[in-house]
Amino acid sequence: MATTSYLIALGSNRWGRHGPPERELRAALDAIGGIVHAAPVLRTPPLGPSRRRFANAAAIIATDESPPRLLARLKAIERDFGRRGARRWAQRVLDLDIILWSEGAWSGPGLTVPHPAFRERDFVLRPAVRIAPDWRDPLTGLSIRQLAERQCKPRRS
Repeated sequence: MATTSYLIALGSNRWGRHGPPERELRAALDAIGGIVHAAPVLRTPPLGPSRRRFANAAAIIATDESPPRLLARLKAIERDFGRRGARRWAQRVLDLDIILWSEGAWSGPGLTVPHPAFRERDFVLRPAVRIAPDWRDPLTGLSIRQLAERQCKPRRS
């Protein structure tokens, strides 16, 4: 497979062996490798049952891995960092998600690209717009910048 690009979302809200969440994300970027661009780490409020604030970032990576192979590698990195099976939205040392792929959409067992919920997640869009504002969602045709702007607009009931 030829080298392609992926937009990866990173999140952490627990101390790990590398230190506080911000350091966990920096160490995760080193572990992922192939970094083309990385967004600065942002602090974001927790969702769901977690009470701890999250550190979130995004990165564009270049690799020749297929989406399932990259996902398997990212999940192995999460485990290496101490992530264990947990409840949705629970505290975690590291969360790595494939958000977009330069080849468009992908769907297979356990993986859908683009990530099904990324369009509504400010904690994904805010870092992503810093490094990939013009990258287009292959399903909607909207750029990351447009999706982020929609998140900022007040919603009417």
